[in-house]
Amino acid sequence: MLSFISVSCVVALLVCAWGVLNSMWLKPRRLEKCLKAQGLNGNSYRPIFGDLKELAMMLGEAKSKPISLSDDIVPRVIPFHVKTIDKYGSNSFLWLGPKPSVIIRDPELLREIFLKHNLFPKQHSNPLGKLLAKGLLDSEGDKWAKDRKIINPAFNLEKIKLMLPAFHSSASEMLRNWEEKLSPEGSCELDVWPYLQTLTGDVISRTAFGSNYEEGRKILELQQEQVDHVVTAERSLYIPGMRFLPTKRNRRMKEIEKVVQATIRDIIDRKVKAMKAGEGRRDDLLGILLESNFKEIDQYGSKDFGMSIKDIIEECKLFYFGGQDTTSTLLVWALILLSKHQDWQSLAREEVLQAFGREEIDFDRLSRLKTVTMILNEVLRLYPPVVVLARRLHEETKVGKFSLPAGVLLNLQLMLLNHDCEIWGNDAKEFKPERFSEGVSNATKGQVSFFPFGWGPRICIGQNFAMVEAKLVMAMILRNFSFELSPSYIHAPHAIATLQPQHGAHLVIHKL
Repeated sequence: MLSFISVSCVVALLVCAWGVLNSMWLKPRRLEKCLKAQGLNGNSYRPIFGDLKELAMMLGEAKSKPISLSDDIVPRVIPFHVKTIDKYGSNSFLWLGPKPSVIIRDPELLREIFLKHNLFPKQHSNPLGKLLAKGLLDSEGDKWAKDRKIINPAFNLEKIKLMLPAFHSSASEMLRNWEEKLSPEGSCELDVWPYLQTLTGDVISRTAFGSNYEEGRKILELQQEQVDHVVTAERSLYIPGMRFLPTKRNRRMKEIEKVVQATIRDIIDRKVKAMKAGEGRRDDLLGILLESNFKEIDQYGSKDFGMSIKDIIEECKLFYFGGQDTTSTLLVWALILLSKHQDWQSLAREEVLQAFGREEIDFDRLSRLKTVTMILNEVLRLYPPVVVLARRLHEETKVGKFSLPAGVLLNLQLMLLNHDCEIWGNDAKEFKPERFSEGVSNATKGQVSFFPFGWGPRICIGQNFAMVEAKLVMAMILRNFSFELSPSYIHAPHAIATLQPQHGAHLVIHKL
């Protein structure tokens, strides 16, 4: 018996050793040989870490050096990608641990990848990332199609119109806080970045949970902490099974997940009870989502055709992840760029005052703010909230002229594309909102070269929500304040989950 156990242990160890050898050496070497045979180039594979050590070192070095506002931000934000392309050309790849990641920035290839989304599912380098949010962002195939259909009504433009009072309340609260900081002369220096983060979090809390938005704020705080943990995990080498180890970070992440799940479930249970009793509001995101889900279940007569409570909890978590950072980063870079380009700030303010004066801001006139829309699009081009999207291949797949094997990752480069002089012209790195004067399609010449919210069937469902919110907040700021860069402002864009100002956004604001 003892001999049998010993043999079993030896066999188990050999199987485990073979698995490690294959995943950390043999498979990466096979993938490298296949990629290079097709004309793709990159560093030779280095066991276990690949390019991660050099990538982290270059990011750390870049973060230690602020740049001028007129400098190209790309080498600071993605220095290793720039170095790889400079060294190996457009058809290049890098190593994220033992996985090769092929850099994609050809508009035609991007069109193909976005349209054939079932062939190119999203990539999560570390399973701990799923603790942050799954839901529509993470689902694939039939489940994605079903859930998208149910969630769509919550982000319908007609529903978003009803949320303008919530946008207005949150923005008014922020502006009151700014006014309290003013000197007797009506000016002050302010780091607007934390205020904008609070604002967009407050908007999500109000619009997602309605009267329960105070509880929503508590969820937001926990989700913000979870983002920090997830980003740290995503940038570390992932070793299978590590998420099960009782490390301090793992324990805290799971504790946050437990509290967030329980809090949202309690809000949902109370909401469902109130709705079934014919009470409570139904115009918040959760109410609209639940109502849409009830209709889907009633139509087909089975809960199998609806979303489970667990699915709805994940969507509520996703409201925060997708809704807060995207809009706050768009707003902060817009204020920074308008602080430098005072002519565009004046044009935008003039447009807002002509449209509204001091009257209440309504949806119809807000949607006709052409100059503000041009500015926001140009900000999204120069400072995209997400600088890169990742996809993975489960099987050998044709991508343009390349036949890429299973296990390869695709690195979809938003930032490199947005700053490409061949696509946008020699002024690609300059702030020129007029390039969007005739719309996005004209500016891109019909190419898939501008997709701050993704593109194709899986375009971000919250795009209209984010843009309406950003326009309203910008309109309220412009008609109440003028602003300029503070002498203490340090220009240091860096990518965490989104592209953020590393040292804040110090402006001098003046009450109008």
